[in-house]
Amino acid sequence: MKRFMLPALAGVVFFGASSAYAQTYPTKPITMIVPFAAGGPTDTVARLLAQSMGAKLKQQILVENVGGAGGTIGAARAAKATPDGYTIFLHHIGHSTAPALYRKLSYNAIDSFDPIGLVTDVPMTLVARKDFPAKDFKELLAYVKANNTKVTYANAGLGSASHLCGMLFMSAIATDLTTVPYKGTGPAMNDLLGGQVDFMCDQTTNTTSQIKGGKIKVYGVTTKKRVPSMPDVPTLNEAGLPGFEVAVWHGMYAPKGTPKPVIDSLVGALQVALKDPTVKQRFADLGTEPVEEKRATPEALRAHLKADIDRWSPIISKAGVYAD
Repeated sequence: MKRFMLPALAGVVFFGASSAYAQTYPTKPITMIVPFAAGGPTDTVARLLAQSMGAKLKQQILVENVGGAGGTIGAARAAKATPDGYTIFLHHIGHSTAPALYRKLSYNAIDSFDPIGLVTDVPMTLVARKDFPAKDFKELLAYVKANNTKVTYANAGLGSASHLCGMLFMSAIATDLTTVPYKGTGPAMNDLLGGQVDFMCDQTTNTTSQIKGGKIKVYGVTTKKRVPSMPDVPTLNEAGLPGFEVAVWHGMYAPKGTPKPVIDSLVGALQVALKDPTVKQRFADLGTEPVEEKRATPEALRAHLKADIDRWSPIISKAGVYAD
């Protein structure tokens, strides 16, 4: 009898401890790891969420920028963190492309994390320096095809959203362009504003204010529908690239093994934040919007991540783009 009762008793003790922990969680500030430099689009999303989620949890959420290697350095740190709910991790679509882009990863994009939920789908924009000669997308297409060795396409580095969008664009127009990789979106945008590079594809969270300020030209958005904050900008599908679509989704994770009651608390805080009028307005100003509540769940993020890994792996493999 004793042999059979002990495991059951252990389970009761563990459940009781887990429940008690969840009831007191959090008792100290939480760190949200963002695997990119401060000031970029993912950092902007993170800081909006951190403020609202922190208010719900009654603890400060500190954003820690751990950039480098297309987000994999920050991801590795998050994967190795203590699974106690005091480290969470916000990443974008790059989390689904890293397994194909990098030959060696110290973590598994799916198995090393407990998903919390999807956050937002951010459209991208095809933009150029202010004095780029093409007036519209039709002229842009003709120009880059005729001058492919001279035209420079900036991106924020291997595995970045702008890199992925650029690969799809070059594949769609069957033209290879001269790419100029940067260490982040900020430096790439600075050189675009300064006229050192010709054009790039980047998230609306990073381009909307520059477009509205007339500092750069815009040729189209990469989603099926136009962006409400820029209703006059056509989709690339409308402009002449049928079926072209890419959005930069963001997801929130915790290290694998984080207690479920703690995950539930974080899910609840995330869902409250996504309904926060201030967050919704700021997202709208940046050309995006929060996901529906049913998508801000661990199950939805897990399924979305798996589907995107399956989508991007053959595209990256065909392009022959890898990093050690």
